[in-house]
Amino acid sequence: MTVRRLARPLLGRRARLRWVHLVLGGALLMPFQLTAVTVLATIGPLRDTPGSAYTIQVLALIVALPFVALAGLVPLVRTLEGSAARVLCAADGEVLSAPATSPAARRRASAWFTLHAFLGGIVAGISLAAPPAGLVLIAMPLTRTLAAGLPWSAPAQSAPLAWLPLGLALILLPPPVSAAAGAWLARLAPTLLGPTPVDRLALAEQRAERLAERARIARDLHDSVGHALSAVGIQAAAAGRLLERDPAFAAQALAAIEDTARNAVAELDHVLGLLREESDPDSAAPTPSLADLTDLVARTRAAGADVELDLSGGMSALPLLVSREAYRIIQEGLSNALRHAGEVPIRLQVSVVDHELAIDLANPAPAARPTRPDGGRGLRGAAERIAVLRGTFTAGPRDGWWQLSARIPLEGHS
Repeated sequence: MTVRRLARPLLGRRARLRWVHLVLGGALLMPFQLTAVTVLATIGPLRDTPGSAYTIQVLALIVALPFVALAGLVPLVRTLEGSAARVLCAADGEVLSAPATSPAARRRASAWFTLHAFLGGIVAGISLAAPPAGLVLIAMPLTRTLAAGLPWSAPAQSAPLAWLPLGLALILLPPPVSAAAGAWLARLAPTLLGPTPVDRLALAEQRAERLAERARIARDLHDSVGHALSAVGIQAAAAGRLLERDPAFAAQALAAIEDTARNAVAELDHVLGLLREESDPDSAAPTPSLADLTDLVARTRAAGADVELDLSGGMSALPLLVSREAYRIIQEGLSNALRHAGEVPIRLQVSVVDHELAIDLANPAPAARPTRPDGGRGLRGAAERIAVLRGTFTAGPRDGWWQLSARIPLEGHS
C-alpha cells in the first residue's frame, strides 16, 4: 500500500491523464516546429556547423512559439483547450470552454495554448527519447557490437557500472517531469482559461435572464393553471349540489368545466413548450391577452361569481406586453376571489386614461380570509409583473372589500 501511495502521484490515473494532455500539446506544437525546422535547415551557416541538428531543433522551437501564440488568439482555441483541460488536466478551479470573445480572454487563451504546446513538446520529447537512451546506456557495456563506433564506447566499456545510474535515471525521467508539468498546468488553468471580469459579467447576465425567465414561467403556470383549478373545483362542487334539483345548471357547469380544462391544457402546453425551449411557434398556444378578457370573465361567471365588467378606453391599441401582463394580473385577482371568497359579486374595471392602464378589482372580503406573511405566490407574482412594467400595485382589505389596484404606464413598451 505504501509503494502504491507513493507511486500514485507519478503513475496514477490523474498523472496518466495529464501525460496524455501534455502529449496532446506536443502534437499541437509539431506542425509549427516542423515548419521552422524546414526553414532553418535551408540556412547554410546553420546547416554546416557541428551539432547543427540539435542547434536547429532548439532554434526552431524558439521561432515556432510566437506563431503558436498567434494561433492561440483564435476565439475557438479556448473552446478546445478548455474542454481538454477539464477532462484531462483535472484543473481544480473554474475552466471555461466557450469561445474567447474579449481581448483579455484571447490573450489568456493564447498564453495557455503556448505554454501547453511548449511543455507538451518537452514532455513528449523526453517520453520518446529518454527511455530508449537509458536502455542503450545500460546495454552498451554488455554489447561490444552496440558500443562499437559510439563516442562514449571507450568509457562505457572501461567503467560499465558508472553508466547504469544514468541509464536508470533516463528511463525513470518521464513520469516525474510529466507530473510536475501537469500539476503546474492544472494550477494555471483557472487563471488562463477561467472567466475574465467580462466573462463573469456575461455569465451573471445570463443567469439573471434565466432566473427572470423561470420566474415568469412560474407566474404564468401559477396564474393559468391555478385559476383553472379554482374554477373547476367551484364548478364541480356546484354541479354536484344541483345535479338532481337543477340538471340544466349542472350540465352547464360540466360544460364550463370542460371548456376551462381545455384552455388550461392549452396554456400548460404553452408553458411546457417554453421550458423545452421549442423554437416552433406553432407547437404551443399563444399567450392570452386582454383580447381574451371576455372569455376569462365568462368562465368566472360560469363558476358562480357575479362579475361586473367595465371596459373603457382603447384596449386594442395597447402594447402586447402590457396586454398580456394585465390579463395575468386580472386572472390572478379573479382566481383569488373564487378561491377565498367563493360565489360573490366581483367588480372589475379596466380603463386607459392619460397613457396609463388602470385595473381595479374588488369583491366582498370573507370574514376569515386566510392570509400569508408574504401575500401568497399569486399576489407576489402580480407585484413582480407590475414592477417589470414600472407600474404600481396594491392589494388588500379595505372597508369590508378586498381590493386589487394596478397602474401600468403605456409609454416605453412595445
